[in-house]
Order: sequence, then C-alpha cells, then structure tokens
Amino acid sequence: MPQIESLFVTRLYRAALSEFDPKIDPDELENSSLVIAEDDEAGQAWCEKNGYPGYTSYASLTDLPWRFPIFADLVKALDRHVAAFAEDLEFDLDGKALKLEDLWINILPEGGMHASHIHPHSVISGTTYVAMPEGASALKLEDPRSARMMAAPVRRKEARREMQPFIYMKPAVGDVLLWESWLRHEVPMNMAEEERISVSFNYRWD
Repeated sequence: MPQIESLFVTRLYRAALSEFDPKIDPDELENSSLVIAEDDEAGQAWCEKNGYPGYTSYASLTDLPWRFPIFADLVKALDRHVAAFAEDLEFDLDGKALKLEDLWINILPEGGMHASHIHPHSVISGTTYVAMPEGASALKLEDPRSARMMAAPVRRKEARREMQPFIYMKPAVGDVLLWESWLRHEVPMNMAEEERISVSFNYRWD
C-alpha cells in the first residue's frame, strides 16, 4: 500500500486574546485606537502621501505600549500567546527570547485593502482584531510554495483544506492570529460599511 504523509507543515495559531492575562477590554482598545488615529497627524499625512486607505500607525508611532497603558497590557498578553506558539513550532531559542519588535494600529474603511506582503527580519507576526463589522474582510494566507509550482495544475475547488493554495481566516473580535513572518498574506477589500480595526505586530529573536 502507498504511504503518503504531509511534510514541512505551515502552522497557524488562533486563540482568544483573553486566554492569557491581563484581560483587555475590547471597547477600550477600540476607543483608544480611534483616538490615536484622530490625533496622529504624522500618521495621517503618511497614509495620504503613500495612498494607504484608512489609517495605520506603522510609520508614525513606535511606542504605543509606552504611551497608552492598554497597549502595554496588550503586549503582556501577546507575549504569552507568542511563547505558546513558539513552543508549538518547537523552536530552539538557545536561551534567548522572542521579543516585540513593532506594534501598530490598522483602520480600514469600506473599500480599503492591504496588498499581499511578508514581514522580513521578524520571526513571528500576527494580528489581534478590534472591530470586525459584518462584511469585513478576512485574512488571506498564501501557500508559501506558490512561486515553485511552475507547471502544476490548479487544485480542485473541493481540495482538502491543507491542499488549497489560499486560506481565508475570518477572525472574530478578540481573536489573535499568529504565523511565521515569511508567510505571505493580505487583507482583501473591506466590503463592510463600517471600519475594520486591528492591531498587528512583529516579534524578533534576541
């Protein structure tokens, strides 16, 4: 009998942010994100100059955990989620730690999107979801082997989940998704009339 096994698995971590302390009030996190976006003139200017739909603090605010206590608490919870994922990935960290590198707010209005990309120089990347109105776009993850498939035929539409070329993850408010930073991903167009709000982050190996 033939033996077929799966090799070189790509892992995706999903959990409720509240699974680890400190507990984060989702309403407070949403309100804080909106206040920051309204006050961040440098971030607004960067978004306008670079054609970014909506708002991101990625290029303007590098110290959210220092400025706002709720983001400091958020990092404490994320540290524990990332540690759990690193354990699942069976990383040999050689006595070092995975530490937060950046953390930023994303606010996508109706019609906003974020093109396919990776996060170079980081180990683990992820997002926690603050506002996901009905119709808000999922996270689209791409098979990392796509560029190597060359003449391969397309997969059948009913292919097993692990065999599909793209996976769409529809997170709920309060979810945390983590993946290895080399995994290409995008946010398709937000079809909701309301804003889609999330906080994304990278962890490095120190």
